[in-house]
Amino acid sequence: MTETTPYDADRARFTRQALARLVLCDHAVDVADGAAGLVATENDPDTGPGGRVSQAFQLIELAERALVSAVIYERERGSSWAEIAQYLGMSPTEAEDRFAANLHSWNAAFDVLYRLDETGRKCIPQLPTAAYDPSWACTQLDRWAGNRLILVNDEHPVSSGLVMASEDEAPPVTP
Repeated sequence: MTETTPYDADRARFTRQALARLVLCDHAVDVADGAAGLVATENDPDTGPGGRVSQAFQLIELAERALVSAVIYERERGSSWAEIAQYLGMSPTEAEDRFAANLHSWNAAFDVLYRLDETGRKCIPQLPTAAYDPSWACTQLDRWAGNRLILVNDEHPVSSGLVMASEDEAPPVTP
């Protein structure tokens, strides 16, 4: 699909490593916010039997998603399967096998940025939202980190550390 969107030129300013890092940041926020929901006790009476178990179990799902994003980010920044596997307690082959489909989907999303929905009229982005619209993600993640990370004094605690594309690295955007 060759149609363009307003986000394409903006996304071209970011390296794939930066886009992967934004996705990891976004997924980490989901984990942190999910965990924060388990801290306060005030609403416990409003939660049905087993409700807190449901919330805790959802954290596992969110953490798994963050782990996949971390692996993709590490691969984008050049980490080997051996380097990744050492932290997972498995062999490099096991690590590659476990995350191969996720990495393939990530790579494929750059080849085919959009798919049509079932009606054939609406383009659905294949990249996660933080990679699809990185400027929005930077704004949201910088705000989140600035409000919650006490010892961070950077005005842009997320976006300031991203590896951006140089002028000659950014792919041309076709109209």
